[in-house]
Parts: sequence; C-alpha cells; structure tokens
Amino acid sequence: MPELIGDAVRRHAAERPDATAVIEVSERGDRAWTWAELQQAIPVLDIERGDTVAYQLPNRLEFVALTLAIVEAGGTCMPLMPIFRERDLEFMLQAARPKALFVPAEPFRGHDHVAMARGFDVPVVPVDTFSAGSASKADTRATHDQAVQLLFTSGTSGEPKGVLHRHDVLMRAAAKHARHFGLDHSDVIFSPAPLAHQTGFLYGMWLALSIGATLVVQEVWEGQRGFDAMERHQVSFVQVATPFLADLVAINKPLPALKTFVATGATVPRELARQARDVLGAKVVGGFGTTETCMAAVGDRWDTDGRAMEGVRLRVRDEFEIQTDTPMIGYLNRPDLTAAAFTDDGWYRTGDLATLEDGELRITGRVKDVINRGGEKVPVAEVEQLMYELEGVREVAIVAMPDPRLGERACAYVVGDVTLEQVRAHLDARRLAKPYWPERVEHLAELPKTPSGKIKKYVLREMVDGL
Repeated sequence: MPELIGDAVRRHAAERPDATAVIEVSERGDRAWTWAELQQAIPVLDIERGDTVAYQLPNRLEFVALTLAIVEAGGTCMPLMPIFRERDLEFMLQAARPKALFVPAEPFRGHDHVAMARGFDVPVVPVDTFSAGSASKADTRATHDQAVQLLFTSGTSGEPKGVLHRHDVLMRAAAKHARHFGLDHSDVIFSPAPLAHQTGFLYGMWLALSIGATLVVQEVWEGQRGFDAMERHQVSFVQVATPFLADLVAINKPLPALKTFVATGATVPRELARQARDVLGAKVVGGFGTTETCMAAVGDRWDTDGRAMEGVRLRVRDEFEIQTDTPMIGYLNRPDLTAAAFTDDGWYRTGDLATLEDGELRITGRVKDVINRGGEKVPVAEVEQLMYELEGVREVAIVAMPDPRLGERACAYVVGDVTLEQVRAHLDARRLAKPYWPERVEHLAELPKTPSGKIKKYVLREMVDGL
C-alpha cells in the first residue's frame, strides 16, 4: 500500500526539518514554512472519524495545514472555491452536511466570508493564521480506505456533483505523476490554480507533500506576480489550465529553472503551446483528466492531449471513455448519477469526443458541443485550433446557433480583434471545408469560465439563442 500523506510529511520533517515545505505568494509578500514548521502547525480538530469538514480558504499556508489536520483526524476534506457565493454554497453544504465551515477571518478580495457563512446552518470557524509550533499533537486516525476528499465539479454543463475520492487513490495518482515526470524532493512545484480545485489540490499540494518537493502557492493569480514568483523560487514544475500559460507567455521572458509545464483543464491551443515552448524555454505538454478519474493521459509533446498514463486504458466509442486505477468512489448521495457515469464494463464516460491514433489522444469537442449543420458534424475543436493561429485571436469558443433551414450553424465568440471575413480567409487558406466555417463572429471582453479556467459553453449557447 502507498504511504499515508501524514506519514510522508512526518518523514520529510524528520529527514529535512529545515528544508522549505510551502511558500505563500501574495501582494503582501512571501510567507514560508519549513517541513518542521508545517508539521508543528497542523491543528488538532474536534471531529469524529468519517466527518466532513468544509473550508473556503484562499491559497495560503493555512489551507495546507488544515487539509492535513482533517486527513489526520480520519475526516473528509471539502474545499470550496473562494469565489463561491450563497447559491453555490447553499447547495453544496446542504448536500454534504459538514461538521464545520472554515473561512477567512478578515474580508478576502472585498468579501466578508464570515458574515456570509453565518447565514448557513453549519458551525463557522474564522481562520486568521496558524502559528507554527502552537499545535498539540494527537494520534492519527487516517486510513488508506477513508473518503479523504469531496470536490464538487465546476458545473460547465449543469448542476455540480460531489465527487468522493479515497486516500489511497490520491496517493497512487500523485506517485504515478511523480514517476512520469521524474519529480522528487529537489523540485519546486508551483500551484497558482485554486487549491480547492483538483488541479491545485492533487497535482500541486498533494503531489508536493507526498514527494517532499517545495510547494509554491499564489493567493490570487496575477501574471507578472506569478512569473516573478516562479523566477524567484526557481520553480521547476507547474500543472495548470491554459489561461495561466497564456498570461506567462505574454510576459515574453524565459524561465530557465522551469522544466515542465502541463496544460490541462481544456485542450491547449497548439499555437500557444508552441509559443510557450519557445518563450519560456520549458517542455510544454498537454494532458487530460477529470475530477472523477484523476489524470488519464499526459503528453510528451505539445501537439496532442497525451497518451494513456500508467494504470489507465483509453478508448473511443460514441464518446471518449477511460478505465483507470484512480477512480472516484462515486457522486455524493447520487448512486443514479454514479451508475450513469460508467459503462456496463466499468469505463468512465467523459462526455468528450476524441480520436486515438497510434495511442495519441486528441480531444475534438464535447458531446453536447456538437454542431449539426444540415447533417454535417462540425469539428469544433479543430476549427478553434485553426482560429487560434490568427494574430488577433486571444481566445475563441465556437457554439451552435439555431437555424431554421440547416438546424444549426456555427457562431464563434472571440476575445480579440478579428473580423468574420478574416476568419473565413484564414480557414480557406488552411483548406478547411466551407461548411465547417463559423458563420457569425461575436466579440466579448472575456469568455465566461469556471474557476479552473474551463470555458462555460452552455452560457455562450444561452447567449447565442438571444441574439
């Protein structure tokens, strides 16, 4: 069986007590804990084994310490995005019935989380700072089979679902990631993504804690501050969504210490990946994973969405499906949705369209994103990739708009300065079949996104229906 996360932290604290464990980057400056200080800062919680504990905290040192405290007590971590407000939280808290809700003691980004939290039927614990060395210790009640994590999906296509994961599954997922990328305690792992999202929680925090690498977290993403932190702390590995990569590339400077950048959350634009490799001087690869399955595919190059990871099998039938050794326990309180998520022979239905050629995965769109133009299926992801080659396009998302004759036509929502005529001329030059061309271009200052950086295409479909 893999090591427990608490045992790993105790081992790092014993072997390298003065090495840096976690660094917090914010507009106030940097804060850091050594492994010994992190171990000493883990509080003892008054909860029973099996209790769920919710916490809506920014990317701070205290998030890490509280996570370890919940796990050590045998509880289930329920991290919540700091941007969530009453409507989201009411649904999630009602579903999970947590023992307590930890929130920032002071307003964060102008919002009073304490006042909001007191409107819910759950004990509220305001968090200021945890002082290293002030916590008393208790015996761990963690086990490999405990439900250690409850994450609500970001809801790109509807109601969020609570995904439950076991302790041993997260350890297995982190270990195979470390093996694949050759990571160890000498690495510095950067997590600008929210720790309350699986990318930040598992492939930032949990990964670093398990292998003893230094973890750098950024409280609020801002491109220049993130770049400076990566440069200052000699970051060697980062896994995060495409918008973060675009912001770093825009600074147009190399990061000599950076070895690997894994772009996930949505298919990385090939042109952006090429630019990133040239500008940052790092290996830029794509990857595919879900909250339900952890990472399933990672690339060794930038022009695909990767190959199956160790312990994973991929197949494409009506949609892209995954068989993995890191599956979720299921959806909280929803056995019906859990059953529907898997095929009869145990493969997870991703809801994505894809191709598999010589083992290389390429995501071509979402099942619900298919545009049926008079019987012809528009290859949405391919058209988006081609549009990213246009100099004036910073972001693009193509959705179906209703048409009385053809059923649907393609509408491109664009962040940037490009006309429909320029789009058509470019796609014509790239020899794309004319029925696949967008027939309308709408400009937005920004595309609607989930906190993890995924584009909310269902919002765009609602918008186009109103045009």
